[in-house]
Amino acid sequence: MVEHDALSATREAYDAAAPTYAQLFRDTLRDSPLDRAMLGVFAEAVRTSGNARVADLGCGPGHITAHLAELGLAAYGVDVSPTMIELARQAHPGLRFDRGSMATLNIADGELGGVLSRWSVIHTPPQELPVILAEFHRVLTPGGHLLVGFSASDGPSHPTQAFDHTVAPAYRWSPDHFAALLRRSGLAEVARMVREPQPTDRRQFQEVHLLARKAP
Repeated sequence: MVEHDALSATREAYDAAAPTYAQLFRDTLRDSPLDRAMLGVFAEAVRTSGNARVADLGCGPGHITAHLAELGLAAYGVDVSPTMIELARQAHPGLRFDRGSMATLNIADGELGGVLSRWSVIHTPPQELPVILAEFHRVLTPGGHLLVGFSASDGPSHPTQAFDHTVAPAYRWSPDHFAALLRRSGLAEVARMVREPQPTDRRQFQEVHLLARKAP
């Protein structure tokens, strides 16, 4: 019931916020060279694996999905919010966008060379995160890569911390704790980037990108 309530609340909140969200984050990569660099590393790793199919899970209005396509990946987006999916389809008519839940993906076992999850797991209650990570592992081909982004907790003594997200309840994670959960799901950490907050950022949280790989 907790998962169902959280999922429904998140979907409804993002449906309501979708037009504003799409406008605010449309050009988010333009001023984020470190994000672009990490996405480039991810794209190269996926291409090297020989399977360029990538799902952008929690794709929102589709701007990151489009960037992945520009990097040479066969990328498509999945989001729980039907309004977000509609906006993504309007903005990027040449790309595929599907409505779906990360906990029950309509994707075959081993179908993907890559999974991207940028700040989409943050709305998952901590006790439900292993279910999501198991789905990531299931849909990846052996040797496939996952890039996941989230906000860091205040230190290793805080494995998870709830915070008041603008749209829906959300959680921060200790990078080491998250990496350990990935290992338990069969996804080995390859690299991480931890970015310090800027003085002008509303929330003074570190931002984490973890790149992981499914065993070949």
